[in-house]
Amino acid sequence: MDGKIIVPLLTVKKASGSSWLCQYQNQTGHICQMTDLLYTEKDLVTSLKDYIRAEENKLERVKRWADKLDLLTATATQDPEGFLGHPVNAFKLMKRLNTEWGDLESLVLSDTTDGFISNLTIQRQYFPTDEDQTGAAKALLRLQDTYRLDANTISVGNLPGVKHKSHMTVEDCYELGKIAYSEADYYHTELWMAQALKQLDEGEQSTFDKVTVLDYLSYAIYQQGEIERALGFTKRLLELDPEHQRAKGNSKYFEFQLEKQRKALEVETEKQKERGKRETSEKKKPKEKKPKEKNPKHQIPERTKYQMLCRGEGIRMTPRRQSRLFCRYYDNNHHPMYVLAPVKQQDEWDRPYIVRYLDIISDKETERVKQLAKPRLRRATVHDPQTGKLTTAHYRVSKSAWLTGYEDPMIEKINQRIEDLTGLEMDTAEELQVANYGVGGQYEPHFDFGRKDEPDAFKELGTGNRIATWLFYMSDVAAGGATVFPDVGAAVWPQKGTAVFWYNLFASGEGDYSTRHAACPVLVGNKWVSNKWIHERGQEWRRPCGLSENE
Repeated sequence: MDGKIIVPLLTVKKASGSSWLCQYQNQTGHICQMTDLLYTEKDLVTSLKDYIRAEENKLERVKRWADKLDLLTATATQDPEGFLGHPVNAFKLMKRLNTEWGDLESLVLSDTTDGFISNLTIQRQYFPTDEDQTGAAKALLRLQDTYRLDANTISVGNLPGVKHKSHMTVEDCYELGKIAYSEADYYHTELWMAQALKQLDEGEQSTFDKVTVLDYLSYAIYQQGEIERALGFTKRLLELDPEHQRAKGNSKYFEFQLEKQRKALEVETEKQKERGKRETSEKKKPKEKKPKEKNPKHQIPERTKYQMLCRGEGIRMTPRRQSRLFCRYYDNNHHPMYVLAPVKQQDEWDRPYIVRYLDIISDKETERVKQLAKPRLRRATVHDPQTGKLTTAHYRVSKSAWLTGYEDPMIEKINQRIEDLTGLEMDTAEELQVANYGVGGQYEPHFDFGRKDEPDAFKELGTGNRIATWLFYMSDVAAGGATVFPDVGAAVWPQKGTAVFWYNLFASGEGDYSTRHAACPVLVGNKWVSNKWIHERGQEWRRPCGLSENE
């Protein structure tokens, strides 16, 4: 035994050319462009059916010819001389063999694929790449982790809020497991190869056999340190294919490693026994009892809190704090625009203070904003704290576009509404950003404002730090997609036509670190939002500086 393991072979095909869905390069699905793919596929199906009809027509003509000749030759061969004694029969035989069989040959050889193939070639330039497919798979795995979905639930399509239930085949599960394997993600490799095996065991027909699935499954389990389980699946593989060379090598290696572990355990057990004997033979002096150190409060990792809030779990506000949250008709200190028609405002959270405005953007405005944004949607960016410039980041997975007030009166009207309700200057604010989060789209925990260690975060804008955030929800989301604040336990759920507002900075200009927030992955549906980042400059008289740091 040389101590080496034979691993499953996997060829990973690299994507060539540019990716059709740049958001899938970063694991998300942008719905408005993916709908184009659906129509592309529909067009290809129509083209394919035209090809099938042409082939069926050709075969029908050949069949009629064959049936006619079958009847003719059956009659002729019963009395060949008598049949050919008729001059017309002799002429027609010459004609058939010299001309008609040649025509039939041309018919059989005629190519009816031209229309379908040319259409397929044209449409292929819009197809997703391998990289896009990998991105889609990663988005699905991210949803699985965030919302604690087991592989079977996803495979049978039992997701909350779904309208169009979709079942995953063995091939789908296998492909997902293989993509995870290529990323050295053996945890998800095991989950999806096990699901593929389960469906095969249940009798589902597939182009993949159990041997192939078991090969990946056993190795993924081994990589997670569970040698005994890996050996069990390898033995099952060998029952199906006793001559499988890789499995035979792996089986010997696993048995070798288990024996090695067993011997090491025996040695360690003997050592413990020896130490026990020495301790009992010695007289122990009484030791002074040291006061037990109090365990520091268990801190839940931010990612865990984030995922819990996305699932609707986690910290709950106390009844006393909750009793201080109200809803009201709001006119922003008798603003002329809202004295006669105040807006509905409700408190979402107390610290940080987050408010929601209801029925604050109409369906007509929402559709116009989306219409303006769709042609410009690009991979969303974040401010690089080192350079102060915009750049893409793996933790922000969406597509966004920026809309200015001077290009459409409706955008200017929306900007003015934000100014009237917040009392803050919009001339120094960033343009209205529209973002679309498809399935799996997210924005992991982040601050909207620049911290002290990021002095150049917004230097190029020249408008100071981001003092506040205004966020419109322009769609309902079937499942997922909440805006969560992990540090304080707040979760704000999308509700079409509403907007939420909070201050990122205290009145003193210091950052409010409790405003760290995230956009949860969209589990089912399509999330449209638009936001306005409001800056410090111009707010000197509208929001005077506080006297204390946290005021």
